[in-house]
Amino acid sequence: MNKKVAFYTLGCKLNFSETSTIARSFEKEDFERVDFSERADVYVINTCSVTENADKRFKTIVKQAQKANPEAFVAAVGCYAQLKPEELAAVDGVDLVLGATEKFKITDYLNDLLSHPERSRGEAKIHSCEIEEADFYVGSYAIGDRTRAFLKVQDGCDYKCTYCTIPLARGISRSDSLENVLQNAREIAAQDIKEIVLTGVNIGDYGKGEFGNKRHEHTFFDLVKALDRIEGIHRLRISSIEPNLLKNETIDFVAQSNSFVPHFHVPLQSGSDTVLRLMRRRYLSNLYVDRVNRIKKAMPHACIGVDVIVGFPGETDEHFLETYHFLNELDISYLHVFTYSERDNTLAADMGGVVPKNVRNKRSKMLRGLSAKKRRAFYESQLGTTRTVLFEGENKMGYIHGFTENYVKVKAPWNPELVNTLHQVELTEIDEDGLVRFEFVTDTILA
Repeated sequence: MNKKVAFYTLGCKLNFSETSTIARSFEKEDFERVDFSERADVYVINTCSVTENADKRFKTIVKQAQKANPEAFVAAVGCYAQLKPEELAAVDGVDLVLGATEKFKITDYLNDLLSHPERSRGEAKIHSCEIEEADFYVGSYAIGDRTRAFLKVQDGCDYKCTYCTIPLARGISRSDSLENVLQNAREIAAQDIKEIVLTGVNIGDYGKGEFGNKRHEHTFFDLVKALDRIEGIHRLRISSIEPNLLKNETIDFVAQSNSFVPHFHVPLQSGSDTVLRLMRRRYLSNLYVDRVNRIKKAMPHACIGVDVIVGFPGETDEHFLETYHFLNELDISYLHVFTYSERDNTLAADMGGVVPKNVRNKRSKMLRGLSAKKRRAFYESQLGTTRTVLFEGENKMGYIHGFTENYVKVKAPWNPELVNTLHQVELTEIDEDGLVRFEFVTDTILA
């Protein structure tokens, strides 16, 4: 009988795409993949280190695995496993901890342990490289709900933002070869997936490390142009790109592209130049305004999402209000708000001007309220327009949801025939839950 494996992924879209690659390596070893709530022989937890919460959740997930099968083998991989392997290894029930480069060889480590039962129980085994050694690239993609896929194109980061552990967890910036990215995109297209979301740690840096060194043959713009020519992919979405790396040529190309959608997620982190300098971001607020204006000029209907951190050390009430007013006046569509949390081995952790937790939470709440207002205003601006909707695969309390190309979330009574299809619709009204209702423009399925 085939052994069974189950996966749990914490964190970002990049982690999800890497979990899929790791899962495929288990399938090659004749493992059957089951849901994490089911009984399995091996449980793999892909960890995240970006927020405090992800650290705490790890122990709960290990307990969940042990409850499903007390005899199972539990492996921890990913960013938290690279940063604090001993801490994870000390959690009761964990058998194996693998760092940034080792996670892709998990089946080798497991086979070794399972073939030597005397070594496989008791103290957890740790295999975690020095992060300087994480200099090779492993390509991956994940298929989420069979309507879209997350395609990893880049890994690691050369930026040294003072709050961030990602360079410590993932190593230097490096990229997949253009040829390999295009091959993965074709494989996804062959599975009738309608949308690809490009992911990476710093995707605007694409090209670096394409050949295992810093020589550049291709740029992010080259990648965008090449993907736009792939047959069978109806939508391409750029997940998140640094403002200083989002060039005019890319914005102008997306504006006239048939495949790339008018949706940009551009991290800001603070609207105060003082705080941006403390964070060691590579731009100031005026460059951010310029990027937003450039997008809106080329694509007035574009959706722009923003990452922002509140409660960074040294952020005074004045700095926070600067950020609040900056965002309030900017033509953006929604916010992802992160409450600053201290991280070991970062410069920010030793900075003065620590903001009390209750103040951080209050600021976070204010910006979440602003985000709701911004999203509502953006949705209202889209009423009466004709858009294309890709419908999702889940029945959510009798409704089917979908997203327009510019990321307006719509709903309609559940109809399984709509799953994974593209339709032209007219957006008509905003429902009480904040989602948008529509009417079909024609009965024709676009794809």
